[in-house]
Amino acid sequence: MTDLSDLPPARPGPRAVAWPGVPLLVALALWAYAMRHTDISRLDDYGLVSALHPTFWAGLAVLTTGFWFTVRDARRPGAWSAAYVLGLLVMERATQAVLYPTPLYAWAWKHEAVIDHLLSAGGLQSADQVGDMAVYDQWPGFFAAQAALQRLLGVDSATMFMAWWPLVSSLMLLLPLVLIYRTFTEDRRLIWTAVWLFYVANWVGQDYFSPQSVAYALHVGVLAVVLRRFGRSAVRRGRPRQAVWTVVISVMIVAIVISHQLTPGMLAVCLLALCLSRRYRDWVPLVMTVVIFLAWCLTAALPFLSAAMPDMIRSIGDVGANVETGYGATPTGTGAIATSWAARLLSGSVLLLAAVGVLRQRVLRHRARPLLLVAAAPLPMFAASSYGSEMIFRVLLFMLPGAAFFAAAALLPKVRTLAAAADDATDAAAQETGDGRATRPATARRWAIGTWVPLAALLGGTLVFVPAYSGKDRINYFPPQEVALVRQLFDQAPGGSLVVAANRNYPDAYASYGSIDHYWFLDDARSHVDKIVRDPAATLADDMAGVERPARAYFLLTQGQLANSEMNGQLDKAQLDRIRASVAASPRFRLVAENGAGWLYVLKQSGGAER
Repeated sequence: MTDLSDLPPARPGPRAVAWPGVPLLVALALWAYAMRHTDISRLDDYGLVSALHPTFWAGLAVLTTGFWFTVRDARRPGAWSAAYVLGLLVMERATQAVLYPTPLYAWAWKHEAVIDHLLSAGGLQSADQVGDMAVYDQWPGFFAAQAALQRLLGVDSATMFMAWWPLVSSLMLLLPLVLIYRTFTEDRRLIWTAVWLFYVANWVGQDYFSPQSVAYALHVGVLAVVLRRFGRSAVRRGRPRQAVWTVVISVMIVAIVISHQLTPGMLAVCLLALCLSRRYRDWVPLVMTVVIFLAWCLTAALPFLSAAMPDMIRSIGDVGANVETGYGATPTGTGAIATSWAARLLSGSVLLLAAVGVLRQRVLRHRARPLLLVAAAPLPMFAASSYGSEMIFRVLLFMLPGAAFFAAAALLPKVRTLAAAADDATDAAAQETGDGRATRPATARRWAIGTWVPLAALLGGTLVFVPAYSGKDRINYFPPQEVALVRQLFDQAPGGSLVVAANRNYPDAYASYGSIDHYWFLDDARSHVDKIVRDPAATLADDMAGVERPARAYFLLTQGQLANSEMNGQLDKAQLDRIRASVAASPRFRLVAENGAGWLYVLKQSGGAER
């Protein structure tokens, strides 16, 4: 079986070849104009959505429409579809890097601190030396590679390039995705629509400067190699070549295992699912993954796993932890709730389209069954662990390559076979290309439905991606003033000092973690948080009193902490303002620094003059 796209397309004229460049250039021009006229000071609870200039939305609509009319026409060279996808990545993943003067995400700043510590310490350290942060030294692959890159580039900090990491990590996925989809179809429409839907539906936000971003790209790369080179037909072509690809995936698997905790498990269940298919009943990749994973867990990662294993075992089957609500786990405010529903709507729509594609495209259901198995394989992980209440998002992420493929199949005309009569093939081609040869009313209606309904679905998903992906930028963006205030703190804090803050949502929150202690009081028991709210200054002073000279105890409150607390249902602005006002009025604290993004206080110490 094969689809009509395998038939040689008609040769287009020069104008037909060049036409797709017009909407692409218009879209990028609108995006560039929007970047110059977007005011990020207007960020509110809707994140970047309310701040973006209207021309951004116009550009995204033009880009999506141009892509759809380009990709569905078999006469267009595939390079145009690729160019549109690259344009999508620029508009999706480069917008924040262009608009914001500082990198996003507290977790990205945390990873920068790990790299800095690795460079300054000169090697890996244990829990006795760095406490809970030792877990990063037990999976050091990403951080060691970034430290080497930092030295190679001659930059002082990863903050010099980590703002662009979402674009870089997304580009790393492009080649393996195309290779996976080309394994099951030669239809360029299906391949590039699936790639488009993958990027549009990937709102989960694991593409930032993190080990999982690279591990996920390697995971997709391993699947691409296995699907293309470890099937029955590939094995028959020769064992020497098979040995080369075995070495290639072994290197990739090692890189995954030493970089991230969850991705090797996801890879193992995907490879196990492939073994259920006769076409891929080759156990070498699966056995290799399990052996390398276990070897690492029983050696370098053993200290962390020994301590965490009881909790991990207790969490098995606790599905409710993945949908936990309550204090600190419930979006609060219209913007946060709207963002949450936008993300749910986007993921639900893609999964629903994937189900329609499976039911509708009988040929693909047979030809791409291994990809269907890979898409379903991560589902049992939902019950295996809550992964800090994030497992539901990670399962969606690992299902996405397969789900996007079948969702794209739902938007395209049915796959036909070359066994059909020549006149049927001609009619189908007329319906698919819309070249005007099919003139019957019923055919025209089918063409209209097959064109505008899928376009509306594609355009809706592309637009909804923006609030799903950047709707929490009020939390994730730290203005330069906030960065300067926090760096002033760590520049002056002596070794052994304590930093107290509401939560860890501020830049450089883990700076100097080898010598500076941290206490985030909103992570504490709710009873103690209530005590702080009732009597802020006295309670915080008692919590900070154990620090002895020359170390100091600091209280830091920033706009990032306020946004995170408000939008995640912890303390509201009035409560946090009351805490700050109480500390400011207390004779036990002294103001060290303040600006438009926050305040820094130090606890006065007895037994000497206060600096």
